[in-house]
Amino acid sequence: MSSDINTTNEVAEGSETLTVPGGAALTQRRRGVRRSLPGPKPVSLRDVARQAKVSVATVSMVLNDNPRISRATHMKVQRLIEKLGYQTNRLAQSLSSRYTNVLAVMLPALRHAFADAYFGELISGICDRAGKMGYKVMLEQAKPEFIKERKHIQIFERRYVDGILCLGVNDRHHFLEDYKDGRYPMLVVDNYFPQYGLDYAVCDYRSGAEQVMNYLMQLGHRRIALISAAPEVTTARDLRNVYKEKLAAAGSEPADSWIEDGKFTEEGGADAMRAILERHPDVTAVFAGNDKMAIGALHLLKTRNMNVPADISVVGFDDMQHSAFVNPSLTTVHLPLYQVGLLACERLIERVHGRSEKVEETLSTHLVVRESTAMARASG
Repeated sequence: MSSDINTTNEVAEGSETLTVPGGAALTQRRRGVRRSLPGPKPVSLRDVARQAKVSVATVSMVLNDNPRISRATHMKVQRLIEKLGYQTNRLAQSLSSRYTNVLAVMLPALRHAFADAYFGELISGICDRAGKMGYKVMLEQAKPEFIKERKHIQIFERRYVDGILCLGVNDRHHFLEDYKDGRYPMLVVDNYFPQYGLDYAVCDYRSGAEQVMNYLMQLGHRRIALISAAPEVTTARDLRNVYKEKLAAAGSEPADSWIEDGKFTEEGGADAMRAILERHPDVTAVFAGNDKMAIGALHLLKTRNMNVPADISVVGFDDMQHSAFVNPSLTTVHLPLYQVGLLACERLIERVHGRSEKVEETLSTHLVVRESTAMARASG
């Protein structure tokens, strides 16, 4: 049969069709693009109302769980909605409403950010709470061109989202200043910016650092090194400040040579541990600003045939799931990141719907003691 004989319900776009004996359609093609004929018409709100023998307004109120609708009517309409396969037009709803029921989670342009366990915990909490509160979540990255084109403002002005949750931001992200007047609902997750007065939900980093330093000192440690990172992050500065304050209070004024940047990575932690040992081979404990850097330090110490914790104690700061399964298992500070995500999402939605009180939420942290810490070895 000629390829120009078309017996299906598809015809070539821009073609001329002739009827031939047998009912087939002879298509004289002018363009090579094929097009399906329209399928069944989607079920409309009016179709549901007609079959339910109620008004369109009543169907709309059922969809929005309006308490004015009786249970019997609600059940009857709901059954018909399911039977007919009616799909809510969310775009039309958002255009006729003050709200889009969409939140944006915005991260900086970090490599593999969405695969990082830290961000994963926060985003999981956000998405779980958003779903239960009837919201969807979209992910954005604050790349330089994104900010330059002011898309962090346009997503509000074009009504793509109701609010933004900012993760992983620091003092170098000057676009945050655009939110300080409170015009656009925005909340910082697990950091805070006193200079802008932004809403935030954060783990208590100061308390966590105090617990670490108090514990190490109770074990007799005074020669304590710090693997830190990102001085442009307020919470990272909190750890560094507590570290210095505690050592100074114990009469052991810390020098900068006891502190090394670990870049928040395992490789950075290993490099930092190596540099510290070269300067201070007598160190008895190291406090790392996250578990990745602590695990990197553990790896380096193992290559040096140093025993943890007999020769040196190591403490992390996160309590990521894998920290309990390294050898030795890692003493660390538990950060309630999932709960911070939940709370941040909830508070932002409250702000979207009229909350006027400033959001300054700090969730408690606690030390988890495992195998990587012990009494300080005797000096000499």
